[in-house]
Amino acid sequence: MSQAEEYRGQCFCGAVQFTVHGKPEGMGYCHCASCRSWSASPLNAFTLWKPEALEVTRGADDIGTYNKTENSYRKWCRNCGGHLFTEHPGLGLVDVFAANLTDFPYEAGVHVNYAETVLRMKDGLPKLKDFPAELGGSGVSVAE
Repeated sequence: MSQAEEYRGQCFCGAVQFTVHGKPEGMGYCHCASCRSWSASPLNAFTLWKPEALEVTRGADDIGTYNKTENSYRKWCRNCGGHLFTEHPGLGLVDVFAANLTDFPYEAGVHVNYAETVLRMKDGLPKLKDFPAELGGSGVSVAE
């Protein structure tokens, strides 16, 4: 993926639209209880970007924010309730939900918070108990 690449995304109703530019810092699956609850899914397929790679192109005033902790500022559309992305200020990254990116070549590289999983996945990817050490986690691997 070259730096010139751009991918578009939007909320469920289309009132909020955005683009991401370049390439993500990482991609994978998060199995934590917070991501599962927020996404109403057994896991969250994430793409992590530097904040400057994300540009809201329409509907910025329609974006609501919820933060259960100071680690995650979850963004959603005030019109349809569709989830958009999550800012992680302590990491200096934004999780743009892979499902919201049109024509994005998603390729997971890791499972994080696998100790909390409710959906075992035998895909050969690394499974981390929590987060990689470089992101403040233990970096400990767990069995598939």
